[in-house]
Amino acid sequence: MNYFVTGTDTGVGKTYVSALMIRALRAAGGDTVGLKPICCGDRDDAEVLREAAGNELEIDDVNPVWFRMPAAPYTASMVENRLPDLDQIRERFQRIRGQRRSLIVEGVGGWLVPICRDFSIADLAAEMGLPVLVVAANRLGALNHTLLTVEAIQARGLQCAGVILNNVEGTADPATTTNRAVLEHLLNVPLLHEIDLGQRSLDLRAR
Repeated sequence: MNYFVTGTDTGVGKTYVSALMIRALRAAGGDTVGLKPICCGDRDDAEVLREAAGNELEIDDVNPVWFRMPAAPYTASMVENRLPDLDQIRERFQRIRGQRRSLIVEGVGGWLVPICRDFSIADLAAEMGLPVLVVAANRLGALNHTLLTVEAIQARGLQCAGVILNNVEGTADPATTTNRAVLEHLLNVPLLHEIDLGQRSLDLRAR
């Protein structure tokens, strides 16, 4: 299985979900590794993905482009006065994909976060050509954010493989208790999983 993991926003749990998927696929006998092509701020997300795959890759392979400023890549690149090395991202992706049957690539922020003035996370995902998984935080606003993200993915002619609803806040209210049922009614892609805060495994057979 190969996926590009995006989110409805930043802080929705993309890394958490990506690591769950990597561990589950490896437990099922896969050779799955994770890539985080761009990090802004620290490299904690890349380290989590690396650890989930048994530290089989070097950190600079998992995360070839690292900005120290915790902001959108385009913003960070202007502040740090250096362009993101897209060719390095492409080289790492092509090389590692050629070595592995299974690859999880995690984006940064949401679907349209700018990397350069005329190049976004959506453009990077389109170049890679992987099915796209959407991670949505289960909270008020999730319906709008999820539907907009899925629509934007499909408008580019890409395959949206489904949505994973993440209970990031661990609290119950009218929105969090109804979002799943409403999304299952409205989405034209599968709602694959609803996961809970602190969950340590993912049943890939579950729907």
